[in-house]
Amino acid sequence: MTKPADLYIKEAMPNKINISPRKQKLIVYIFLIVVTLAVFWQVNQYSFVNIDDVIYVTENIHIQSGITLNGLCWAFNTTDAEFWHPLTWISLMFDYQLYGLDAGGYHLTNLILHILSTLLLFRLFNRMTGMVWRSAFVAALFALHPLHVESVAWIAERKDVLSAFLFMLTLCIYVYYTEKPVIGRYLLVLFFFVLALMSKPMVVTLPVIMILLDYWPLGRFESKEDNLITWQLKEKAPFFVLSVVFSIITLYAQYKPSVKRFPFLLGPRIGNALFSFGTYLKKIFWPLDLVVFYPFSYQLTIWQVLGASLLIIVISVAVIVMAKRFPHLFVGWLWYGITLLPVIGIIQIGSQAMADRYTYLPLIGIGIILAWGMPLLFQHECIRKKILFPAGIAVLIILSVLTWQQCGYWKNSITLFSHALQINNDNYLAHGNFGFALFEEGKSEEAIDHYNKAMRMILNPASVYSNRGNAYAKLGQYQRAFDDYNEAIRLEPDYADAYYNRGNIYREFGQYQKAVKDYNESIHLKKDNIRAYYNRGIAYTKLGYYQLAIDDFTKATDIKQDFANAYNSRGAVYLHQGNRKAGCWDAQKACELGNCEILEVAKYKRDCR
Repeated sequence: MTKPADLYIKEAMPNKINISPRKQKLIVYIFLIVVTLAVFWQVNQYSFVNIDDVIYVTENIHIQSGITLNGLCWAFNTTDAEFWHPLTWISLMFDYQLYGLDAGGYHLTNLILHILSTLLLFRLFNRMTGMVWRSAFVAALFALHPLHVESVAWIAERKDVLSAFLFMLTLCIYVYYTEKPVIGRYLLVLFFFVLALMSKPMVVTLPVIMILLDYWPLGRFESKEDNLITWQLKEKAPFFVLSVVFSIITLYAQYKPSVKRFPFLLGPRIGNALFSFGTYLKKIFWPLDLVVFYPFSYQLTIWQVLGASLLIIVISVAVIVMAKRFPHLFVGWLWYGITLLPVIGIIQIGSQAMADRYTYLPLIGIGIILAWGMPLLFQHECIRKKILFPAGIAVLIILSVLTWQQCGYWKNSITLFSHALQINNDNYLAHGNFGFALFEEGKSEEAIDHYNKAMRMILNPASVYSNRGNAYAKLGQYQRAFDDYNEAIRLEPDYADAYYNRGNIYREFGQYQKAVKDYNESIHLKKDNIRAYYNRGIAYTKLGYYQLAIDDFTKATDIKQDFANAYNSRGAVYLHQGNRKAGCWDAQKACELGNCEILEVAKYKRDCR
């Protein structure tokens, strides 16, 4: 097979630098590691944020059990967070085993995976093309672009960095297989593709990327011209079957009965998809005003949609016409478009118009176009060497500064959503989550102000009503809190947290039967709602239903084995019933977990000596 490196113009590396290819690669590896660490290291000091990190870690009792047999079974059986991605759950369990609830450890794991993906990306293109510095530029663009901050700095996006790492590893092994097509190497490619799919189903496009790489730079099409279609079908069929299977699983996970249906009409979704396709391109070349959430808008004009469509058509036609002469442009553009397709919004998930994280893999395609396309603009080799190399360094420096700045916005929920509101004050999700962050800091009145603003912008603000109810309850305005919980339940009858919160109000006023009824509904809708089990146990205790209370406290400790309050409350019930042995055991367990000063335990200390 002809080496692609021999088919293209020499790289734009100054002649004065005389370094062996092996040392050049070593320099690139060190550069990529050091610069990426320098730009992203600050995330090691950051906190969890209140968008999805709650679901993935801080209130996920399965993650907080660490690596256990039950936890592994749950990871492979759940579609929580609207995905089936067991490896992502397992990686977070492993982090909890190491770091507990220290957010810095989770950020560090994300950063390590991002660096490993960067190194594999460099190795992939360097091995395929033999070109060190062009491959280095593609990898550096991937490592340092501000659009990738969201995937790296957001703990809940572990699925992005983990699946990308396995995506790159799969392609590297695929190249290894193409050099010697034997069954062992083929099965290895298939195995790592399955692992990638089990991290995030967005990688379903990987078989198409393999075909693109077969065309360029691997040049495999040239030797298979006589049976091209048969060869590709035979070799890629298992990969496409897996992609279809995982796509079906993903659609089920995201559109099962407990999850909202498509929130928008098909026409606006298609218009938004076309406009977003072009907007992503704009943000790749002008990465400013990046935020965690871009609200879906019905206000797009026909000219915006037509302009984006025209841009897509013109570029697509151009790269197809020039495919034989400039295959790298063709492959780069299709890489961008095809990897973006699963998340472009035709099948709408959530209420966002677009998301920075969706460019994590697609941006590589634009990197290919730049790395192999820019040298074509300069006819003379000496000009290329004097301009492209320093220009590339300058671009990476600018991107590094912007990325370092963008990372700073992810420090905590307050900085993240206050920045989003500075960019767009009509961002209802930012108002809602900023309000929640203020509430957690004890600023309930300020939180209510932001909840009110969010309600004016969203059609079905059930979660905002429930959160505002919590703020009113904190201020002692219980009737307003009660009204908000009722409205949240009216808007969304299967909203488990609203029932739980209303149950707390009933319990606060001694209406224990009504509290139990709401806790029952919350548990029915959310089987592992540990707080509902615990508080229902408290209500049962007040009603004198001691065995039911013991059962609920036991269920709470089964779900979370270090739940000190549950041991404490169960121990109090046992001692009240005269079961000294069981009560003292629970009291001692509660003390071991650090809750010796709780009233119930202190009251019965003398009985347990």
